[in-house]
Amino acid sequence: MKNNCITSTFIGLAVGDALGVPVEFRSRESLRQNPVVDMRSFGTHEQPKGTWSDDSSLTFCLAESLCNGYDLKDISIKFAQWYSELIWTPHGKVFDIGNTTRRAIEEFIRNNKTRTLFGGSSEYDNGNGSLMRISPLVYYIKDVSIEKRFDIIKDISKLTHGHIRSIISCFIYLEFFIEVINGQKLKDAYDKMKITVNNFLLANPICSQKEIDIFNRVLTSDIETFKEDEIKSGGYVVHTLEASLWCLLNTNSYSEAVLKAMNLGDDTDTTATVVGAIAGMHYGLTEIPKEWIESLARKEDIFNLSNQFVQKYGYES
Repeated sequence: MKNNCITSTFIGLAVGDALGVPVEFRSRESLRQNPVVDMRSFGTHEQPKGTWSDDSSLTFCLAESLCNGYDLKDISIKFAQWYSELIWTPHGKVFDIGNTTRRAIEEFIRNNKTRTLFGGSSEYDNGNGSLMRISPLVYYIKDVSIEKRFDIIKDISKLTHGHIRSIISCFIYLEFFIEVINGQKLKDAYDKMKITVNNFLLANPICSQKEIDIFNRVLTSDIETFKEDEIKSGGYVVHTLEASLWCLLNTNSYSEAVLKAMNLGDDTDTTATVVGAIAGMHYGLTEIPKEWIESLARKEDIFNLSNQFVQKYGYES
């Protein structure tokens, strides 16, 4: 295991996010004509170079809370503090937030923070808002039983996204991440994840077969064999999961992976965040371009957070 795995996860996801922010919602066709190859300034959200979005903000809120142990109420409070008190914002402003996440946080605040956050659980609440922020959880759950892992992932996703489809998407992603942390090559990690998840879903009737079938392209087929035009990259959680795995399995470096992710267009920052966490960890901090790291907003705070996380979970010196 690389001794910088936590730091490279955190920096990897933030860099991916920041690369994607200026071109969020741009079409794939427009990015084919003018592809992203480096950090850009302004663009969609009129933010300076190196600015990350709510994807990283909520990820860092989760990580900061996990530094003090596992407490759903504390995680909920940190999400609310980001929204209303602007903690873990890159420049003291919330400039992007998904509707399902917003509703969950606002409901939590209206209830005077008396319970944990609880997100929407309808089929229409399956944006990628829980997947985008889930990566730090991998270091907390990696050594517990798969049943316990699933239950914890479910509870963390439900804070903002309570539908089983969002939960399974997070579960698949983190099971793949665990295999990568354990030193598997990306294709081997993907193959092992499919066996693990399929066996778990077969043994545990957590949802209908119809829901499981939604994941056939990931769990039955080989997602990396699909053509780019068959990969969608909008805000739907299953599409983000598919696109992220597709990018990781069809590239050979950190830069190649995150650039492929954002040049798919649409929800560029989130796809690149989800890709960037695993690509950062897998390829290592030294493979993330230094100039990209240097341009990151609050980079010292991110390094400090990763050091706190290391002290708690002990995956690196």
